[in-house]
Amino acid sequence: MDNLLAELQEVFRSVFDRPDLEIARESNAHDVEGWDSLNHINLIMALEKQYRVKFGLGELQDLENVGDLLDLLQGKIAAARG
Repeated sequence: MDNLLAELQEVFRSVFDRPDLEIARESNAHDVEGWDSLNHINLIMALEKQYRVKFGLGELQDLENVGDLLDLLQGKIAAARG
């Protein structure tokens, strides 16, 4: 899981164009400068592309922080691997 968080951090750095960005499970849109609705869409699209998964709108509506996103992503990756 820590490895996935590190990978997720690199995606965040790329999407938000902030090479020094540090995220934690507790991080949320209020903590990350520039995390607005457009960058949220860019983030989700980048994760879908990198991990070859698809998120449903209903799944994304209940996310409150990076930890929730990480848990959802981990479940999607596990399901895709069968």
